[in-house]
Amino acid sequence: MSMAPNLEMIRAKLARCPGLTGDHVHALAAEAGGDFERICTPEVAARVDLTESAREFLRRPDEAAIAADLEWLRASGARLILWGDEDYPLQLAAIAGPPAALYVYGEVAVLQTAQLAMVGARRASPLGRTIARELAGALAQSGLTITSGLAVGIDAASHEGSLAGGGRTVAVFGTGLDRVYPPENAALASRIRVAGALVSEFPPGTGPQPQNFPRRNRVISGLALGTLVIEAACGSGSLITARRALEQGREVFAVPGSIRSPLSKGCHQLIRDGAQLVEGPVDVLDQLKVSQSIQNVKSMCRGGRGGRGVAPDGDTPLDKEYEMLLDALGFEPATIDTLVTRSGLSGESIASMLLILELEGRIAPYPGGLYGRISK
Repeated sequence: MSMAPNLEMIRAKLARCPGLTGDHVHALAAEAGGDFERICTPEVAARVDLTESAREFLRRPDEAAIAADLEWLRASGARLILWGDEDYPLQLAAIAGPPAALYVYGEVAVLQTAQLAMVGARRASPLGRTIARELAGALAQSGLTITSGLAVGIDAASHEGSLAGGGRTVAVFGTGLDRVYPPENAALASRIRVAGALVSEFPPGTGPQPQNFPRRNRVISGLALGTLVIEAACGSGSLITARRALEQGREVFAVPGSIRSPLSKGCHQLIRDGAQLVEGPVDVLDQLKVSQSIQNVKSMCRGGRGGRGVAPDGDTPLDKEYEMLLDALGFEPATIDTLVTRSGLSGESIASMLLILELEGRIAPYPGGLYGRISK
């Protein structure tokens, strides 16, 4: 059954109202005494501590913009979820100042699942992107929904890893859902819409304004049980997301890196400040108490992805390419560039294979971007 036109208009008005939070919606509803049609009236608004911009908008709403929003919702098939609705994600509702409303493309129910936020550098290294894809795939297979911000670099790699692992993923926009940003990730956004959800608190037509991305970051962390940072320079927006997670009482995880890489400094600072150091998916699952999935991931790590690799006891022989890589590694630590020269394999392939071998306990990372065998 469709909603009465006046109620639709009121919901769209609250969603577009600047400076309005879920706490304000709750206060307005309480002052209206449960009569939703009175929630935006001047007498009700006068009794709630609103920002001046919100108060002015409720007094003189942009009727044309609200009508356009309703038309866009009908034409696009997107959903508008207001704070207090049954479908509003409980994790997000628990933070201070949650969004008054969310626009959602895709599977609304995925917002209620157990989520892990994965964020990091836009100008990520090939190894960083590979680690993000591998971790996201393993964690998605364990049952976690991977949530990120659709940015290039670590965000995109995390979404892609989740999709490759057959899992669900959520992309939180810093724009309206009608404006995919960055535009080069439009195809990825379409895939996410099918296998998860696209979410924004910003009404359609909102472009990529710098002040909106910190707000987006608090939604990314607010939806999730914890936030995992992979490659972040000092001052990175990913550290803002991690800080929001801490303020929201959520777990923070970080993947360490080379002491010589600027992209490791933010993660190392998080670890010094108490973030959980992550070397593999089990570190996240153990901390989040996702107990049912831990054995599945441990089994996957022991056997290697896709049947490749070998258990630590050496019962199963390695694939030829893995044997070539270990031969190229020799018995002294080496960099990925050195291994490319010695083996003839691509840097991307080597980075992925090194992660599998590390998960199996056959090699270990060393400072300076080096990798070496582990003696057995």
